[in-house]
Amino acid sequence: MLAAMAIGLVKSPVHRVNCPGGVALNKVSSSSLVNGIVIIGRACPPIEEEKEGEEDEYGILLYYKYTQIPDIDDLFAFYNSNCNSLSLLGRVRLSPLGVNVTVGGKLSALRKHIAAVESNSLFHGTDFKLATCGRPLNDKVAEECGFTSLSVRIVKELVTLSSNPLLKSPDISDAGKHLSAVEFHSVLERAGQFDKESIDNNSELVLLDARNLYETRIGKFNTPNVATLDPGIRQYSDLPSWIDDNSDQLQGKSVLMYCTGGIRCEMASAYIRSKGAGFENVFQLYGGIQRYLEQFPDGGFFKGKNFVFDHRISVGSSDANIMGTCLLCGLSFDDYSSRLRCSYCRMLVLVCESCQRKGSVYVCELCQNHHKGVRLISSTENGRLSSTPQQIETETVSSDAKPSPQLPWRQDVDSPPRKLRILCLHGFRQNASSFKGRTASLAKKLKNIAELVFVDAPHELPFIYQSSTFAESHHNCNSPTSSLLQQSRPPPPLEHCKKKFAWFVAPDFVEKNEGGEWKMEESPFDPLQYQQQTAGFDESLAYIKTVYAEEGPFDGLLGFSQGAAMAAALVCAQQTQRRSLTAGGMEFRFVILCSGFGLTKLMQSEEEQERVLMLKCPSLHIFGSEHGKDRQIANQASRDLASLFDDGCSLIIEHDSGHIIPTRPPYIDRIKDFLRRFL
Repeated sequence: MLAAMAIGLVKSPVHRVNCPGGVALNKVSSSSLVNGIVIIGRACPPIEEEKEGEEDEYGILLYYKYTQIPDIDDLFAFYNSNCNSLSLLGRVRLSPLGVNVTVGGKLSALRKHIAAVESNSLFHGTDFKLATCGRPLNDKVAEECGFTSLSVRIVKELVTLSSNPLLKSPDISDAGKHLSAVEFHSVLERAGQFDKESIDNNSELVLLDARNLYETRIGKFNTPNVATLDPGIRQYSDLPSWIDDNSDQLQGKSVLMYCTGGIRCEMASAYIRSKGAGFENVFQLYGGIQRYLEQFPDGGFFKGKNFVFDHRISVGSSDANIMGTCLLCGLSFDDYSSRLRCSYCRMLVLVCESCQRKGSVYVCELCQNHHKGVRLISSTENGRLSSTPQQIETETVSSDAKPSPQLPWRQDVDSPPRKLRILCLHGFRQNASSFKGRTASLAKKLKNIAELVFVDAPHELPFIYQSSTFAESHHNCNSPTSSLLQQSRPPPPLEHCKKKFAWFVAPDFVEKNEGGEWKMEESPFDPLQYQQQTAGFDESLAYIKTVYAEEGPFDGLLGFSQGAAMAAALVCAQQTQRRSLTAGGMEFRFVILCSGFGLTKLMQSEEEQERVLMLKCPSLHIFGSEHGKDRQIANQASRDLASLFDDGCSLIIEHDSGHIIPTRPPYIDRIKDFLRRFL
């Protein structure tokens, strides 16, 4: 078991360790106790002096540094000028909290860059990872890895921890304790040597891989008697959700985390520690797998290759064992240089040369798990959602299992690139067909980003109409109320009327008129009628679950007016009943609420009300401004709905139009910016 951090309170012998920089440490300094081993600080490896004849050698430089940046514009100017003058290519990301850099160029130029960066006191102690390597294999690899140009950008976060791109990140100062490669190895080595009598003491130690699924498929740590938790995530921003859902595997344990170069563990370890009691003992491999393989060229406890985010693609040890397997035939294969991707989610997939076919479409194991082996063509028929499946027999593969050799490699070769699939919920007394027509402009402008799928609500409404006198008096405030019902026009023929539907209904609601006859409304429509529509949620929720199972999965929800209230209620259910909903596969990554309102009466208890006050689903709220023209839903109602979402995960767009979704600039640009965060 990992004990609390301690200084000098250790009876075990102090081991002399040789750190990568060649500095021998033999006394306890800022030490900690890990399974009886004294952990003794670290020494960063020094940058070697420039060697003769290396002027033309090519190299890669990686480093990151979390530090408060006092003048980010000044730092931007420095990187832009320095990297361009040295002809460096790659990515430089700057944020108010630090820098994250991956650049390539001549080794002599990279050393000059390091010297210039080190001259700034902000970067003292930075771990510069410099490696000699060949130039990019081809233009495609160079382009995908960002090595055809220099990109210097100011960003909000150096790495995006949460799938909610707007959620506030944990305090980086609360990150886990750093362990050098030697220290990390010593802990694992000692853990694997416990005899049967002391295994119980070691059972509290777990390894957590903070990388994505495609990275872990070609290499990971494998240590006797220590469980390695592989979240099997598509992208780093999915890790917090996995931690939340699997916190029982971490609470009360001593967690050793690792990633490629260390930066992802900084935020992830801070996130785990932010969960409070039982999550304090979190440690991270300083310098990541890259530093570990430098210290242990034979691989040590790491098996396979280390995936890297530059044109090298992966870095291996002297151990030639291949951990990866071809997605299709199941034979050993670990080369991502072909850059093949899943047609649905765009995640890299391993497909050996023998199985690669021009024009083929591949389905990764995560998408297979979510039943994306069937391509659906959404359409509406008589206002109801329908689908035409182009089915492909697939076999579900667990995140830790090898893909079956029988899995198909070919799907519809004309399948479009991956887009966000958004389930659209119409407003009160509308239907899927009419809402699709009203949002035609939106769909056209989002055609390269999203696919909008429309569905009717489950509650069918009766036909109603109003007298002509009422309609006239509605626009004439001087008309006497006594004349409202003096005249009436006959209702239109039923055959010309399309069915209308609703999500929520009034408690005394009666499902449609028998025979479909018309009913005349004898009083003005109450503009606050939506406040009385508090029933029918359970039926609506069950209906959405069915739609999701048959037509999903969906990335997000778009709700308009009453549909926005339904979408918000779904998010509430997703947060308060997370396990029961996600067990069936229903989960939404974001929600767009247009002219929406909240239904607090749906919350059945004070406890539930308290939980819903901080909805953390990324949300975009679009509604009319205080002096706008939306006469159906007041600005304050939409603003109150937005207030139910965490400030850090919601964006608001106010417009001066009516009860619509505006698609003119700058509104459409902000909608696109929001959606692009999830691609």
